[in-house]
Amino acid sequence: MNLYRWFGRGWLSLGYLFLYIPIFMLIIFSFNNSRQDMIWSGFTFHWYEALSTDHEIISGFALSFKIAFLSACSAVVLGTLAAFVLNNYKRFSGRALFKGMVSSPLVMPEVIIGLSLLLMFVSFEKLFGFPERGLFTIWFGHTVLGMAYATVVIESRLQEISKSLSEAAMDLGCKPYQVFTLVTLPNITQALASAWLLTFTLSLDDVVLSAFLTGPGYSTMPIVIFSRARLGLDPRVNVVAALTILVVSIGVIVSSWWIVRNERLRQKQISAAFHAED
Repeated sequence: MNLYRWFGRGWLSLGYLFLYIPIFMLIIFSFNNSRQDMIWSGFTFHWYEALSTDHEIISGFALSFKIAFLSACSAVVLGTLAAFVLNNYKRFSGRALFKGMVSSPLVMPEVIIGLSLLLMFVSFEKLFGFPERGLFTIWFGHTVLGMAYATVVIESRLQEISKSLSEAAMDLGCKPYQVFTLVTLPNITQALASAWLLTFTLSLDDVVLSAFLTGPGYSTMPIVIFSRARLGLDPRVNVVAALTILVVSIGVIVSSWWIVRNERLRQKQISAAFHAED
């Protein structure tokens, strides 16, 4: 048994090394004094200082952050509504079609989604003069993609909630919207937070949809980085990646701590309720 255990741990360690060594190397070389990534010529903060005056990357990051925030919020709202319908209404006309349309972005290539949305927006612009490609179109595309992921996360949590809770609330006089706001939402807050973080991350680093739906003057951070990578290595890209990893790591640690804390608090409340009944 010890041999199998160490074998499994060894493979797991190799898998983690395969995934994280490139990230660690990227962070290390963001402090490299040379423009050539594979030649270490000394430690410096020069590229961090150079990034502070790079208005293209800064504006691209601001645009990406704004779009990611808006699309995460809208995707979670729409995903919550879709998950609630799919979980609570098992039979209604067009349910299979609705579920298929909600889930299709999960399995459909982003190139197809981006091209379809581009053709739709171009047609609308010719007919109505709106919308011009830019922040709105990118936000719309990211919301379509993020909603599918948010629906899966939230629906899985809704399936774990006992229906006896909502039935008891309705027996006590709660109306359906009160059941949703007072019973359902407090029990899915962790799923909402997870779905928000997931859709925010997907939007922040999306290249394909942004490339199809962007317009003049609206270059997101991934598009800026991708365009520079094609022209050659730029150490400022390493700096952007290192700072992004730092921010994301802090966000993951804080959110994980918050989720674990709330879960322990919820378990304590459930245990206290059972003891009170006894």
